[in-house]
Amino acid sequence: MSYSFLILFVVFIILELISVNLVTIWFALGALISFILSFFINSELMLILTFIIVSVLSLIFTRPFVKKYLKVKPTKLNLDKVVGMEGIVTKEVDKFKMGEAYVDGKYWSIVSNKKIEEGKTIIVNSINGVKLNVSVKEDL
Repeated sequence: MSYSFLILFVVFIILELISVNLVTIWFALGALISFILSFFINSELMLILTFIIVSVLSLIFTRPFVKKYLKVKPTKLNLDKVVGMEGIVTKEVDKFKMGEAYVDGKYWSIVSNKKIEEGKTIIVNSINGVKLNVSVKEDL
């Protein structure tokens, strides 16, 4: 039975190295502790219970700490800079038809809840994929 926990430990460590998201590290710790205890305890039930208890306790006590201090911040893209910029409508847009606008030196596909005629000045509210959600500058 002792080698079963060693194999589990190795599998969990490999999975952790592949995912790099702290998904299986707690189970690896439980398997390691059970492997070490297997030299002193002959009861398979006690080893399995040790594995489960150590895994759950390590998950409960360390996960909030890890989430707090290893929080990944979203990376801003260069495209995000167009939000808030002004542009000129080059093709009319309305609720059911995509239009086009010239913003930041480039032509963009635009969408809007209102009809905006060609030549109007717009403000970029958000970006969704390669489409800008815009509104007329005067509406703001």
